[in-house]
Amino acid sequence: MTLDWESATPLASLLGGGLIGLSAALLVVANGKVAGISGILAGLLQRLDQRNAWRLVFLLGLLFAPIAYEVLWGMPEIVVTTDKGLLISAGILVGFGTRLGNGCTSGHGVCGIARLSLRSIAATAVFMATAMLTVWIGRWI
Repeated sequence: MTLDWESATPLASLLGGGLIGLSAALLVVANGKVAGISGILAGLLQRLDQRNAWRLVFLLGLLFAPIAYEVLWGMPEIVVTTDKGLLISAGILVGFGTRLGNGCTSGHGVCGIARLSLRSIAATAVFMATAMLTVWIGRWI
């Protein structure tokens, strides 16, 4: 496997990762809440009241940030060649896995590991192993 240095964006990747970590840390410090997207969405779906307004604002930020980026800088062209049915099925499986694993990659991988949670470390190891196996099966079998 070769790395295309023309399309590699190590500085942008470092900045993006730093911003994710900073936002997760700010949410813990300001609200005492973990920035796990599945938990934020599940809490919002249970009831929307003044105590859960931050969840709505957080999710709206996730939706509107790409729109703001598009307006300011324009989106890169992204070509998806995978079957749409496969993508939808994968999304549904991720949703079930998130509920089964008591959290998603953002909650376990970013926030849980930062808190040295053994459950999150184990869950992230399973996420990564499953992802590697899935790619391997998809490419070689």
